[in-house]
Amino acid sequence: MPIQQLPNHLINQIAAGEVVERPASVVKELVENSLDAGARSIQVDIQAGGQKLMRIRDDGSGIPKGELALALSRHATSKIASLDDLEAVASLGFRGEALPSIASVARLVLSSQSRDEDSAWQVEADNGELSAPRPAAHPVGTTVEVHDLFYNTPARRRFLRTERTEFGHIEKWVRRLALARPDVAFTLTHNRRTVLSLPAATTRDDRQRRVAKICGEPFAEQSVHIEHEAEGIALTGWIALPTYNRSQPDQQFWFVNGRSIADKTLSHAARHAYRDVLFHGRFPAYVLGITMDPAGVDANAHPAKHEVRFRDGRRIHGIVSQAIETALSETRPGGHATAAASPMPGAAPALQTQRPMPLPGAVRESLAGYQALAGHASAAAVDVDQSPQDVPPLGYALAQVAGVYVLAENADGLVIVDMHAAHERILYEKLKHGFDDKAVVRQPLLVPASVSVAENEADLVEQNASLFEELGLVIDRSGPTSLVIREVPALLRNADAEALLRDVLADLAQSGRSNRVEDMCHDFLATMACHHSVRANRMLTIQEMNALLREMEVTERADQCNHGRPTWTAISMAELDKLFLRGQ
Repeated sequence: MPIQQLPNHLINQIAAGEVVERPASVVKELVENSLDAGARSIQVDIQAGGQKLMRIRDDGSGIPKGELALALSRHATSKIASLDDLEAVASLGFRGEALPSIASVARLVLSSQSRDEDSAWQVEADNGELSAPRPAAHPVGTTVEVHDLFYNTPARRRFLRTERTEFGHIEKWVRRLALARPDVAFTLTHNRRTVLSLPAATTRDDRQRRVAKICGEPFAEQSVHIEHEAEGIALTGWIALPTYNRSQPDQQFWFVNGRSIADKTLSHAARHAYRDVLFHGRFPAYVLGITMDPAGVDANAHPAKHEVRFRDGRRIHGIVSQAIETALSETRPGGHATAAASPMPGAAPALQTQRPMPLPGAVRESLAGYQALAGHASAAAVDVDQSPQDVPPLGYALAQVAGVYVLAENADGLVIVDMHAAHERILYEKLKHGFDDKAVVRQPLLVPASVSVAENEADLVEQNASLFEELGLVIDRSGPTSLVIREVPALLRNADAEALLRDVLADLAQSGRSNRVEDMCHDFLATMACHHSVRANRMLTIQEMNALLREMEVTERADQCNHGRPTWTAISMAELDKLFLRGQ
């Protein structure tokens, strides 16, 4: 077949394949257009999973009559005008491909009234043919109706899944966009049944209610709010406590300048922050948004704009990881970030039918001995005659149960502590602080290890010489594809040096940074903490148990042990009363 120019309509259908994958991608593109138009309320109506009808209505700025036809032309947009604009895109859309791509594979009706005009106008597109604008009844804003998706491309229509599956993908994207823009009201209907109705959220409590509506009450109840700003980068949102974890990364939402994305750098930063408070194989949950200079992020890196490319990914990684890690470190017993300290707005207070009981005499008599043992200024200041409301978060010890658990009483009820898990976390944090506060001690290898690598990997070693030195690795390049490992961190002197190097190189190639050495050192310290913490059936005195409780209250991440297991739980008086039917 000779080379020939393809017809415009066929070109549009081919190009549509990059934008219109399924009904969900149509909804995503149109809702993003509504957001770019300044809409404060968006209504999404779906029929038959989007295969029959998708209608998106907004109250945005609208499209003037003279620009309706242009809006359905390829590469026509009001959002950028030059290459400089493309390098600092602040809008969600910018390529001018969504509407013409949709119009090439469906029957499209576009109705709109701009704020500068007195009447609304409508155009229709069918199989590449565009009608002339005609008057329509429509308020200020825009409505796009998409009928019979892929009616003219039956091969692609056959790849669509069931109505339920396709609507599930649509709902997922609407929920994501609603999380990204809590200031906008969203309504989603399917086959005339309202599935989602979200009013605009203007306050923090309102935003938290929206998070609860989309991610579920358990997430909201076991999450903490985070606000962090550094170097012109603001991180805000909610992170779940380690006790709320998932088997899959299905509740991890990232937004950059209001754009929902999936990014390996950000995911790795979050995973690193949760590294020693989660079970292996479990995933954290979070809803996090980053606001930064648009010039620092490339939104044009993926055809569907699902991914972005940061100009300084290493800096972003460090800021995000540090912010999440700091927030998690404050989730100690009695810390301001605990779930109990930040209940969901509007939640009913727990019914308390009985006032807290005075502290037992045995505990009160032992406090003087405990104070000397604990060694903390906060503990030394404890007044034995204080009221129950001034009792420390974990209270005072009553007894030891089965040689494993410490039973204590606080102002709200009973506290049960796993003494081994709690002591393990305390020792681990002390070891980490000691390790992190000192320069990495290097251990020369008796016999330097020669490693054969790819040439680009050898180049990575030379380019990141300072990083390897910080990690405690002394590596020389002995040839184009040869490296010699001469020194390793002293804590890892018995580790496989070659495997360690290859893992670090893999991290550098993928994300531009590596925490491999630090993580391995921390794993070693965690093992040391586990081996030196109190064991089951070790009988503790009341003073020792109280000392353990006070240590927990001032230790970072004390809610979980090094392996992600909870260290303590509480049973309120209201729960105890309910168990014994008191007050009924």
